[in-house]
Amino acid sequence: MNNNLANIKKSIFFLNRNDCVAIPTETVYGLAANAYSDKAVKKIYSLKRRPKNNPSIVHYYNLRQLKKDCILNKNFFLLYEKLCPGPITFILEIKKESHISKFVTNNKKTLAVRFPNHKITRKLLKFLNYPLAAPSANISTKISPVSVKDVKDEFGKKIKFILSGGESKIGLESTIISLIKKPQILRHGGIEIEKINKILKKKIKFKTKKNKILSPGQGKIHYSPHIPMRLNIINPNKDEAYILIKKRKVKNKNFFYLTKNKKPKRSWKKFI
Repeated sequence: MNNNLANIKKSIFFLNRNDCVAIPTETVYGLAANAYSDKAVKKIYSLKRRPKNNPSIVHYYNLRQLKKDCILNKNFFLLYEKLCPGPITFILEIKKESHISKFVTNNKKTLAVRFPNHKITRKLLKFLNYPLAAPSANISTKISPVSVKDVKDEFGKKIKFILSGGESKIGLESTIISLIKKPQILRHGGIEIEKINKILKKKIKFKTKKNKILSPGQGKIHYSPHIPMRLNIINPNKDEAYILIKKRKVKNKNFFYLTKNKKPKRSWKKFI
């Protein structure tokens, strides 16, 4: 649907009925519902076939809303001032008096929150009197959607409404940082860790042990493509797309580089 006030009002209509609406963000499209409603949040998990132990990120418009639900600390304020709204998610301690659905947190004492930097979704959040639980608008473990077409391909007519905002500019999930006690990165994403280190004036480590799932992206399987993939292939088959990291001599026409200049800025060894 087009970017106009009428469609934002349609989104509000369905959200107020505890239905799910797909919304655009700068990272990926989200499947949103009233974070205070058990009924609404359960619909998200049902549509996505999402494991109940996988918490969802809750999206807020401003600090005034967040203060009703979470306990804020010094590290949060430092990062919020420099990086929000934007592609970063914070794990914070939830207040006892918070109305956030227990299905969002899986009955945990923490909450994953963020402030999306997409003008349409920010306008939507401004009109609502509740925050939105909004994990990515895809079937659990599959690739996250970056366009309306992606959402339609995934769900068809199973969701009530899609609020269009064009293609997601970043196309990658938000970086997640836990601010419970010692800061830790729980998921790589749209914000580089170097920026976070600079703001907090310390080197933040990535949490590798996942005995407790505090945020999305910590499961054993996630963001998996629908089609099979093979790694370290020298001679691809004729019907395969060939994805290259470094410049090489190849005869196959269906080959693609991960960067335009064929020289990635970062070392890919730690990701492969």
